[in-house]
Amino acid sequence: MTKAPSNPPQLTDADMTKRLGKQKYFRKLAELQLKLAQVQQAFLFSGDKAVIVFEGWDAAGKGGTIRRISQALDPRSFKVWPIGAPRNYYLERHYMLRFMERLPPSGAIAAFDRSWYGRVMVERIEEFAPEHRWRAAYDEINDFERMLIDDDVRLVKLFFHITPEVQMQRFAERLRNPLKRWKLTYEDFRNREKWADYDTAINEMLERTSTDIAPWHIVPANNKKYARIKAMKLILDALTDGVDLSPRQIESRVLDEAHKHLDLDKSLIESLRGRTE
Repeated sequence: MTKAPSNPPQLTDADMTKRLGKQKYFRKLAELQLKLAQVQQAFLFSGDKAVIVFEGWDAAGKGGTIRRISQALDPRSFKVWPIGAPRNYYLERHYMLRFMERLPPSGAIAAFDRSWYGRVMVERIEEFAPEHRWRAAYDEINDFERMLIDDDVRLVKLFFHITPEVQMQRFAERLRNPLKRWKLTYEDFRNREKWADYDTAINEMLERTSTDIAPWHIVPANNKKYARIKAMKLILDALTDGVDLSPRQIESRVLDEAHKHLDLDKSLIESLRGRTE
């Protein structure tokens, strides 16, 4: 049975005053993006794979963080899955099916912009799932995540937390900015009216599904710059543990062909050859 930590995180644990200045943000962003690229290259040759779960309040900054991560990674082995309401095909089947179909192959990383946790949040609050089914989902989710871990998937779960006041400020910003208006929907305002219900559901989700093998990480996101860097650090902590990030060694036969066809200094070829032996 999956064991829950003795002190699972709660939303009130987050320090919402955390901020990051512009200069430090851009310096850290470049540093972390480079490391993400190194991780992806290492995964391609080691066969490691990872799943990153992004959950959070509306306008909490999940999308902006995902974009900064995507800038660093080759889309051939990094896939973002934006999760919305299920189509009829999936409504007629087990709710986990559409997520299982999107798990990454060996050497790849998959990011879920919302996830199977909708079962115990929106489906619970909006009564899309009967109570006995969403209550059963806690154990189902823990079993599913144990299956991922047993299959050598590195799993990172992030919840982006903001205050109601900051959320309203971001709604207003989206309304004023023509390039962001598409993000603002009627549902965003309707969901705000159920903030207390979601707060209860989220804290129960954290308590029931933050386990020793798949813990939740709460990302204070009132300041977008801080949240992006914090999230990327948490992701890298999980994805670099025990992984050799050194550049791939070049095969001798590749070096032989390079020596024949490229105008390269012989000492460079020999130094590279020495690293492969």
